[in-house]
Amino acid sequence: MKKFSLLLIFSLLLFTACKKDHVDATTTQTLQSSINDMASGLTTIKQIKFNEALYILKTFGVEAEGDVNELKALGQLINGKKVPEILSMADQVAQQNGIEWASTAPPSLGEMNIFGDETAKESDPNDVRASSLSILTQLSGDTGSGPTAMQIVPRLVDNAGNPIAFTGAALETTLEVFSNGVKLSTAKNLMQDNNFRGFHLKFSSLLASKIVDNKIDITVSVKTTAKTFKMSKIGLDVNPSALKVPEVPKTDSTMIDQDPNAVIDPNNPTTPPATGTEPGTTPSQPKQPTADPKNTVSKFLNNVSSQNLKAAFETSSNPSWGSYESFSNPTSGFGAIKNVSVKNITTNGTGTNASSVNATYDVTDKNGRTTSLKATFGLKNVNGEWKISSYKINP
Repeated sequence: MKKFSLLLIFSLLLFTACKKDHVDATTTQTLQSSINDMASGLTTIKQIKFNEALYILKTFGVEAEGDVNELKALGQLINGKKVPEILSMADQVAQQNGIEWASTAPPSLGEMNIFGDETAKESDPNDVRASSLSILTQLSGDTGSGPTAMQIVPRLVDNAGNPIAFTGAALETTLEVFSNGVKLSTAKNLMQDNNFRGFHLKFSSLLASKIVDNKIDITVSVKTTAKTFKMSKIGLDVNPSALKVPEVPKTDSTMIDQDPNAVIDPNNPTTPPATGTEPGTTPSQPKQPTADPKNTVSKFLNNVSSQNLKAAFETSSNPSWGSYESFSNPTSGFGAIKNVSVKNITTNGTGTNASSVNATYDVTDKNGRTTSLKATFGLKNVNGEWKISSYKINP
């Protein structure tokens, strides 16, 4: 009997010794196992706060898309860390993102489980029943030269447009900022009730070179257990004087720009031979386009409508559209368009190397929503072809 008791005590000690007190992110399985081990040694309240801290870090502390990638990134972030370190990291992330959460405060985010599913439970504070989402925007921070920021406040509302009353939730809320179809920034926060203060968008965080016509578009999404609500506002004015303008790089005035193809005279290396047109010769004129610039715009819209986005992108030379990946993005780019119905295309004016074309058309997105647009396309001559170089949506 004594031997049996000693064996039982030894087994318990061995089991206890095998429990981990730090995160092991070798695999997703070891990550979950080590987190469970760490939580099992905490009081019930501490377990809840520990799970909330992990949720804060997974949602706001890492840059990744999708639950699997977020878990991997979270594992890399907290690998080897113990409970007090993880709580401290979550405090810092919450503070940086303006989230009203603290590791020393009472539980406030409901039942958090970074490994669990998101099906509604019998009592689920995130299962908020709403009809739609509304967005309130207000300019702020005017110091005499115009506003310096915009407050963006989303509200979950009922069929009549009245705010829904709820508390104790942890609804992941995302703000995306665009200009001319190009994503400029993304921010996340937690909506815990309908007194949510929203997002404070500083204009100084937006590059002036990325803003077209001093206007931005915003999209806000709020994720409940049953549904993700999304709403956009188009053509919001920003104060151009408050936008971020990169400093002009300092150059050494003693340095001389030199043609990399020039041949250096070994007898006088500081003075490269003159390049360009020889005296007495006539410089060659750029090749002139023969096609109507309207054809380029028509081809562009038809290719977008048929989802031949590669061909559409090739008809453009517009830096504000960025790379093909940005241009064809299924969420923020032309990849979100299902169909284009052209009503009218007219030429404003055409010069030697530039042209302007107006187009009126209906755009239907992949959610079935149709928007009527009036746009002005700027075009430029690129090696004898008209290419779209600018794009403006008119009121």
